[in-house]
Amino acid sequence: MRTAVVILNYNTKEYLRKFLPGLIASCEGMDAQVIVADNASTDGSAALMKEEFPDVPYMQFDKNYGFTGGYNRALHGLEAEFYVLINSDIEVPQGWLSPLVDWMDSHPDCGACGPKLVSYNDRTSFEYAGAAGGYVDRYGYPFCRGRILQKLEKDNGQYNTPINVLWCSGACLMVRSHVWNILGGLDDRFFAHMEEIDLCWRMQLAGWKVTNVPASEVYHIGGGTLPNESPVKLRLNFRNNLLLLENNLPATFSASKTLFPRFRARRRIFVRMCLDGLSAIVYFFRGKDDFAKAVLQGHKEYRQLRSPGPIPENAKLPEGIYKGWIVPKGLF
Repeated sequence: MRTAVVILNYNTKEYLRKFLPGLIASCEGMDAQVIVADNASTDGSAALMKEEFPDVPYMQFDKNYGFTGGYNRALHGLEAEFYVLINSDIEVPQGWLSPLVDWMDSHPDCGACGPKLVSYNDRTSFEYAGAAGGYVDRYGYPFCRGRILQKLEKDNGQYNTPINVLWCSGACLMVRSHVWNILGGLDDRFFAHMEEIDLCWRMQLAGWKVTNVPASEVYHIGGGTLPNESPVKLRLNFRNNLLLLENNLPATFSASKTLFPRFRARRRIFVRMCLDGLSAIVYFFRGKDDFAKAVLQGHKEYRQLRSPGPIPENAKLPEGIYKGWIVPKGLF
């Protein structure tokens, strides 16, 4: 098995039934194997796998370890040259996998790559989760080629050229297994959301490239586990955004030869926390008290989870960091 294509499932039985057959068929002849790992689903996913997909390797965990813990356990000790992390709510066409493998083969300095994500419900539009490759702005707000905040572009072929980016979506992400293992996989503290941005950023700091390969295209529904209008998702996003910055800003400032990189990082994070506070106030005055509380709870959990590590020596300057503030462009 050269490529392990791993779905991490949590209560998405119907997506498995709908999309798994096509994924299996697309991997035939590719020296690739589809594997399903399950975060203790309670919707009958285990019975479905046993009855309808008995030949697909299936691992079942004792509880929901989240995206991070689930994939860290699923990929631990898995012998393959490439890992593909793929959501259960993705439809793949024939031929989606080979451009990713070909890119990794021809670019040995690339640690991870991803396809173009198109909306399953509107094949003319990009999909929110990753579109055509992602960036972050100076305060850590993620955005993509094809998506800024809630604004989605139509896919008119404007991003059909491969390009190095800061991150590719964990909805469908190919990673070299030895790079995954060197970096220790995903940061367990994230649980879910923005963990792939953290992994890709750390990867670049270690000297690896991250590339969007639009010759590969998949169709993503999105919101399969948590809906977009979920206070839980909001809390995780605000919390993890701060963890993301703490993990990577000091080394990024160091790579750019900035004096006092840890101080600069802390100052940048403080500004971001103030901007988050303004968001909480806006939510409050819009009558979304649960959203405002989610922001504050996210900050509380960040303070509980933060654990600054040493700044790595000889960190490489990553690509894909926008020097401005992207939010005004997404609002107006």
